Amino acid sequence: MENELLNQINQKYNSLGENPETYLKGLLHSKPMNYWDYIEVDTLLSLQKPRTNFKDEPIFIMYHQVTELVLKLIIHEIEQIVDMEPIDQDEMVIRLRRMNRYTSMLISTFDIMRDGMDYDQYNTFRLSLAPASGFQSAQFRFIELYCTRLENLVNEAGKKRLPAVPSIRDYFEQMYWKDAGTCRFSGHQTLTLKQFEDRYLKEFIGLATMMEGRTIEEKFLTISSPSSDLKAALREFDRIFNIEWPLVHLNTAKHYLDSKGENKEATGGSEWKKYLHPEHQQRKFFPQLWTENELANWGK
Repeated sequence: MENELLNQINQKYNSLGENPETYLKGLLHSKPMNYWDYIEVDTLLSLQKPRTNFKDEPIFIMYHQVTELVLKLIIHEIEQIVDMEPIDQDEMVIRLRRMNRYTSMLISTFDIMRDGMDYDQYNTFRLSLAPASGFQSAQFRFIELYCTRLENLVNEAGKKRLPAVPSIRDYFEQMYWKDAGTCRFSGHQTLTLKQFEDRYLKEFIGLATMMEGRTIEEKFLTISSPSSDLKAALREFDRIFNIEWPLVHLNTAKHYLDSKGENKEATGGSEWKKYLHPEHQQRKFFPQLWTENELANWGK
């Protein structure tokens, strides 16, 4: 067994053009791995930097950090699918089900945002966060661009504004999410949207360009006989990511911003009641999998 292991080590480093003995000697001085270093616990726990002295603000920060990590888990699975050559339906189903579990976790834990913070504390410390907004989560947009063609990220009003042969930049001008920070009559943009596009728009356009013909939707369309499991997994992700999760956000926003009929403004300045509702977003990753009636009643 020991000789076999040494042979494997020698083979590994010889194939890399390296001297195996150098690496074996290095092991003599390597420190044993421990949990806190491997997970970077000290660094992770130092990343909460509240802007106020309200005790519940760290909850708000930590939950959003957890959300970004879960979004990264979803993107990790998506990247395996879009890089899959040739397409393996069973493998796609496995990864889509993981994505569905991660998204379901986000939905089921969102009551931390609704009931896990003091109402008055939140409505006070949130004012110090302007113009920051969860709208500015770039990973959320990455998921959209990996999953579907750009035309599926433009609502009906936006499609009427597109030229006959839209470019990628044309699509980005009419993206559903720009409605959250753009007055379509005057062209005025909120600072929230300006900051977001200054930071990420070039990266979004680059990803969209790279993903032309390679999105999960387009991969699915190349499969001549998709399995029922694959279609079910795709429909589930479309439903929970594009209907259930936005509705959870909307209901939580109502709890803090409108529960007393006050109709408070979102920190990003968006018309949040309209923007957050899937009926207005009209975002669908896999429209081919839904009936005309289901599409017409999306999010209702």
